[in-house]
Amino acid sequence: MKRALYPLALVILLLTGRLPAAEQPNVLFILADDLGWSDTTLFGTTTLYETPNIERLAARGMTFTRAYAASPLCSPTRSSILTGLNPARIGITSPTCHLPKVQLQATPGTRAAPNEKCVPINSATRLDTRCDTLPEALKEAGYVTGHFGKWHLGHEPYSPLEHGFDVDVPHWPGPGPAGSYVAPWKFPDFDPDTPNEHIEDRMAKEAVAFMEANRDRPFFLNYWMFSVHAPFDAKRELIEKYRGKVDPNNPQRSPTYAAMIESMDDAVGTLLDALDRLGLSERTIVVFASDNGGNMYNEVDGTSPTSNAPLRGGKATMYEGGVRGPCVVVWPGKVQAGSQSDQVIQSTDFYPTLLEMLQIPPRDGQQFDGISIVPALDGKELDREAIFTYFPHAPRVPDWLPPSVSVHRGDWKLIRLFHGGENGAHRWKLFNLKDDPGEAKDLAAAMPDRVRELDALIEQFLIETDAVRPTPNPQFDPATYRPEDEGKPRPKRDPGRRAKLPPPVAGWRPVMDCRLAVNGDALQITSTGGDPHLSRQLARPLPRGEYRVEITMSSTARGRGQFFWQERGVKPAFFRDRSVGFAVTHDGESHTYTQTFRAGHPILAVRLDPAQGAGQIRLQQIRLLDAKGAAVWTWEPGR
Repeated sequence: MKRALYPLALVILLLTGRLPAAEQPNVLFILADDLGWSDTTLFGTTTLYETPNIERLAARGMTFTRAYAASPLCSPTRSSILTGLNPARIGITSPTCHLPKVQLQATPGTRAAPNEKCVPINSATRLDTRCDTLPEALKEAGYVTGHFGKWHLGHEPYSPLEHGFDVDVPHWPGPGPAGSYVAPWKFPDFDPDTPNEHIEDRMAKEAVAFMEANRDRPFFLNYWMFSVHAPFDAKRELIEKYRGKVDPNNPQRSPTYAAMIESMDDAVGTLLDALDRLGLSERTIVVFASDNGGNMYNEVDGTSPTSNAPLRGGKATMYEGGVRGPCVVVWPGKVQAGSQSDQVIQSTDFYPTLLEMLQIPPRDGQQFDGISIVPALDGKELDREAIFTYFPHAPRVPDWLPPSVSVHRGDWKLIRLFHGGENGAHRWKLFNLKDDPGEAKDLAAAMPDRVRELDALIEQFLIETDAVRPTPNPQFDPATYRPEDEGKPRPKRDPGRRAKLPPPVAGWRPVMDCRLAVNGDALQITSTGGDPHLSRQLARPLPRGEYRVEITMSSTARGRGQFFWQERGVKPAFFRDRSVGFAVTHDGESHTYTQTFRAGHPILAVRLDPAQGAGQIRLQQIRLLDAKGAAVWTWEPGR
């Protein structure tokens, strides 16, 4: 009798329940930043934006119509993706992970304004390296892991490299791109390949190189876009393209934001093209999602960046527009191409889902707040009772709410406003999302039994996650409380009034992240953050033309420097198109840095961004020389 022979992969699968590493599917996780539910063409909610590559991705997999971020802000959602845990359990509830203070656990708040009924908590500011993360799990299973783009969960020793990633590009801890999307930018040790290069084009190029280098082994490519977070700038030709498409009566009417969305979509296309070209599409799982709703509180082109209509609210709010976003999952051979699901999923679900898809067991004792959505990917209903969103903060943006927590169960959504009622009691908002997707009709007063039922789930959730909760404000003064202000943004500052800046020192004003003092033969610049800059007016305008700037200084900070000039009649006063960057040697020794530039109009003022991190800088001299090499302006302390 002949003995049956089986392929080695099948033998390993039968013995271990897992494929050998070489046979495992790749994983491409694309996370957009601040991309709203109505910011793509997936749901028929936009007539301005163009996202053909996201549609192309959807044609390969399943689109989820009710996909939720675990938070209406970025860092908490990002931590939930990497850990499968709710921000209430992790402690990261606010996007403060770029700030200098290191805090690994949330703590109770200590004060609030007299017109606020409760005290928000203090968020953790770093993702603790003791957390079990998705890249660590995949790396242990034989995957090579790469992170590309935004992180915003802490710099060293809390960067991607300390959380299971082999590669991190551009290794940037900030909340958005460094300086701008279009070069020149301010990423340290990461220069553009070409003038005016767009950061998403560059990130996609780097990600494709990672695929090419690892095409013969399983990889986890974590492509977390900077797009479409502030600052709001884009390729000029795309802005002009959309300027001609704008309908002034449409709430989505920013040509700059539309251009940013196209560049984001182009990056998705670049990644899909690479998968196709390398023959990897049929063995690569792709996830596309957003970290929170679209931004409706900043201003660009004289309007809000976007609109999440028909959903209410946006980024930093507890309404649907703040937490619901687009989501597509591609699983070749498993998920029906071009399918759609209305099952409720959340960002905490991705980790346990990917483990099941890849047949990788969790670590001993590891638990998740999310669940595997594999049944939904198979067209079935999910066995889950509810999802929870914890946001114990109250940023004053349109449709803001006091510190709160919400539960979604079926078509129902309940929001608990901590201590928002009388005498320290809670207050609630209840909505039926099937009948009222825009959350216009609060049913809490009419349905007290439903409120009690759903609030019991919230209480159980808070206990199980050991959440640090907001507390009643002992300084609350009813005379100052204005309930009609709830949901209204902070009043804008009168544009006719100039912001009060510190007085100039040696002619320079410390505009951001720095303190100034004259120290001997230098201006001592104490950098206190990630974007120190100072500016000064020139005594008389300099004519337009070719110039060379020479900057003599020493530094113990980090990152690149940048020199800006203000031109007469051109707005904004200082902008990346009117700047030159330079690499800085941060060894505490004096160096002179030289760059050339051309001013198209008379120069009125200059600005110096000497570094991109905390430290000490001693500025000794700046000179501007004309095309003939003659010094036309010189600054030195005391001169």
